[in-house]
Amino acid sequence: MKITAVIPARYASTRFPGKALAVIDGKPMIQHVYERTARAKLVSRTIVATDDQRIYDAVQRIGGEAIMTSANHETGTDRLAEVAIGLDADIIVNVQGDEPLICPDMIDQAIQPFLDDGDLQMGTLKTRIKSLHDFLSPNVVKVVTDNLSNALYFSRSPLPFFRDKWKDLKDESFCCGKLLCYKHVGLYVYRRDFLLRFAAMPPTFLEVSEKLEQLRALENGVKIRVVETEFECIGVDTPDDLVKAQLRFQQMMK
Repeated sequence: MKITAVIPARYASTRFPGKALAVIDGKPMIQHVYERTARAKLVSRTIVATDDQRIYDAVQRIGGEAIMTSANHETGTDRLAEVAIGLDADIIVNVQGDEPLICPDMIDQAIQPFLDDGDLQMGTLKTRIKSLHDFLSPNVVKVVTDNLSNALYFSRSPLPFFRDKWKDLKDESFCCGKLLCYKHVGLYVYRRDFLLRFAAMPPTFLEVSEKLEQLRALENGVKIRVVETEFECIGVDTPDDLVKAQLRFQQMMK
């Protein structure tokens, strides 16, 4: 099975322009993402998809593969689909370009169900929420799944709503495992043919309401397999996030 990882990366980020080239531990962020993705055992090819010549050149300098795409895409999925049209691949993995601490094992964990289930069309990851702040934050996407690990819903709201415990929620309730809830890790795996169909689907009500593309799949009756991972990432959306990522790198080097 041919498995290609595609890393959408644009320069014109609203909250942090040029973040793909922000330096962490002596390397641009996109280099960290590329190198870590390429180390995944199940990935045979890694590509950066960008609309910016500076990002393209940065990938080329490290001997990586990059493809220039349209500057008119509104989402990373659209950019991913443009690249997928020209790929000879069975599986496409969407790795976010702002995850410099992505663990190669996470990518393999998300891919594995596709090797076991030929009917699976889309998959992603989740990890335990361990703080009340993350549970309440609209910037942390929550997910609930059924007994077969298929997604029931994704939301920026607290999910599930612990009706009988709401007034007594504390960090320790999450840390000790009394309240099991999960945040979504924004890494996606698609069958190539489904990805092309998915990108062509019109936006749906819940997707537009929550600003979460994966809800488009659920609203169209598509199952999304959600694998639990013990690993966590630090997504870099703001300069403050960059500082957190730099601190984590320093801790990892000790």
